[in-house]
Amino acid sequence: MSLPDHPANHFDLLATDGAARTGRLTTPHGLVRTPGFMPVGTAGAMKGMHWREVREAGADIVLGNTYHLMLRPGAERIAGLGGLQRFTGWGGPMLTDSGGFQVMSLSELRKVTENAVTFRSHIDGAKVELSPERSIEVQRLLGSDIAMQMDECVRLPAERGDIERAMQLSLRWAARSKRAFETAPEGYMLFGIVQGGDVPELRHASARGLVEIGFHGYAIGGLAVGEPQAVMLAMIEETAPRLPADRPRYLMGVGTPEDILEAVARGIDMFDCVMPTRNGRHGMAFTRFGQINLRNARHIDDPRPLDEASPWPSTRNYSRAYLHHLVRAGETLGAMLLSEINVAYYQELMQGIRDAIAGGTFEDFRKQTRADWARGDIAPR
Repeated sequence: MSLPDHPANHFDLLATDGAARTGRLTTPHGLVRTPGFMPVGTAGAMKGMHWREVREAGADIVLGNTYHLMLRPGAERIAGLGGLQRFTGWGGPMLTDSGGFQVMSLSELRKVTENAVTFRSHIDGAKVELSPERSIEVQRLLGSDIAMQMDECVRLPAERGDIERAMQLSLRWAARSKRAFETAPEGYMLFGIVQGGDVPELRHASARGLVEIGFHGYAIGGLAVGEPQAVMLAMIEETAPRLPADRPRYLMGVGTPEDILEAVARGIDMFDCVMPTRNGRHGMAFTRFGQINLRNARHIDDPRPLDEASPWPSTRNYSRAYLHHLVRAGETLGAMLLSEINVAYYQELMQGIRDAIAGGTFEDFRKQTRADWARGDIAPR
């Protein structure tokens, strides 16, 4: 079933360089530069970081999780306290996922029917129903600038029949999500989600169906869920050209800096991932020389900062020896510093990508960035 009325566009495409694009997304809570990376604040908080640091690191937009927030503290409660931006103190643009990812990740706690997903809360075991209509209602109560349609994501590898069933269900839920979103105030956006696993023709059919329904933007879902990087990139190549050029394209749940760089080269505009903060909590730093494991004993007497040329103060000002000590001692400060260092690196990477696309030098930037990662960390003499 298709819905012929296409929503208004809030995306300005400013420059292209090959398939890579840079643009600007206008939301009720501010502008979002693309390509852009959204740090993940699942339960209304960035693990190990103050919102001020997220903002100062260069993030324009962050992500919150519909499923977790509707369970605790509750969407109606957040609405009564002024919405997610005011409740958290972030104040800027926010995207909320639909809860669809939990259809996959909490597979032992849920049942999927045509109408809805029924969960057993991971908090207290209470029965919770999440339909496309309720997902949109929760996202509207949260006040997110960008809401996502309800979908079903299938972990790969999977049988084609299972992938096709989930894709078709997601298309039907997309139409229901759009109908439920029709009363949203002007300026707020709804994105559709392309599913289809690792089967090109199913990706094509999903993209075609979503474009017929019409959304403010389009996400590519169901990737970074167990498949090799080559499969992920191949599915982007199959999907991105079939999405409207004047709408933002969002690759959900991705990923490593390399994944982002390669996806931008294939026309993707928006990304999110827990990796910067999760890896930071486990002693890993992302830098222009690649990942550095601060647990490694070789850092114990190393007085150098992670990167003396970094624009982020914590990357320049703390020695590897001190960061190593914090990580090995289990000090909370170690996780906090590495989380902010990683979020700042991701934002620095995105700014470099945007500048290179605008200047027509993206391919040179891509090669140099990959060369720096391949060179790796340079040990002291």
